[in-house]
Amino acid sequence: MGLFKFIKDELIEVIDWVESGGDTILWKFPDKDCNIKYGAQLTVRESQVAIMLDEGKFADTYQPGMHTLITDNMPLMTSLRNWKTGFKSPFLADVYFVSTRQFTNLKWGTPNPIILRDPEFKQVRVKAFGTYFIQVKDPKKMFTSFAGTGKQLSVRDIEARMRDIIAPKFAEALAEAQVSVLDMASNYTELGDKIRPIIQAEFEPFGIELTKFQVTSTSLPKEVEEFYDKMTNMNMVGDDMAKFTQFQSANAIEAAASNPGGAGEGIGVGIGMGLGNNMMNQMANQQQQAQNQAPAAAPQAETKQDIMNMLKDLGGLKEAGILTQKEFDAKKKELLARL
Repeated sequence: MGLFKFIKDELIEVIDWVESGGDTILWKFPDKDCNIKYGAQLTVRESQVAIMLDEGKFADTYQPGMHTLITDNMPLMTSLRNWKTGFKSPFLADVYFVSTRQFTNLKWGTPNPIILRDPEFKQVRVKAFGTYFIQVKDPKKMFTSFAGTGKQLSVRDIEARMRDIIAPKFAEALAEAQVSVLDMASNYTELGDKIRPIIQAEFEPFGIELTKFQVTSTSLPKEVEEFYDKMTNMNMVGDDMAKFTQFQSANAIEAAASNPGGAGEGIGVGIGMGLGNNMMNQMANQQQQAQNQAPAAAPQAETKQDIMNMLKDLGGLKEAGILTQKEFDAKKKELLARL
């Protein structure tokens, strides 16, 4: 009885796989060199496929359901072994389970910037990152072309191997899509849909389907981003160059005020002095134009409010340290004389 029980215990009667983690895509049933009992029950759950190897050769495939391992349900195995109907002995085989569910949020990225021809910037370096989803569509092809004979394959193993394939293909796909870098952020979904079929061609030989490809972020070189910001600012002020100059000058003064004593202060004071000089030159030009006008032409009268506004402007320039006290007093006296 003891010997019979030992032999019986050595025969595998139930074969199944209950996933213990969420990232295993292929798992080898741990037979420990034991024979599979003829008539054993093979349970394949939904989102799984079982494959059987005979002496390393691909044999039978089993879809979800319960299968009794007899000659009628093992056509390829029976053919390989030349078994006849009624065979009742145990047999030795490798059984693998393949998960056919969809695996999400695999990461991809361009470790180095890719050079892209762009209609706006001619040539530009771009880095991109994103996610993608995969699903095993052909278990036999995936096993023979990708998995090999290991005991387990993780989806992270696929992610690591595919990273070096996706990055260069993304560069090619981006060039074919002909999307300007300025339009990328607003076209991530469309860009992903265009690129997915191109990269799918690289997954096809492995029996893997790329079900979704997403671009989540792109980054440009610092100088390109600065130029883009400047273009945005110019679009905000329109085509009026005077307004743009005022805008730039105001930004410089604000930056200098926030960094007292630094190099920016000298820049800000220089710009401020330029504004002050422009203001004083404008006033001098107005006087000169008034003097050059014909005697018959009546000079344009300055209102009291105009003069008060100029006094306020002078006071601001003096407070900022742009005008000296002497310059301020002289100009103030001149303006007060006009009231």
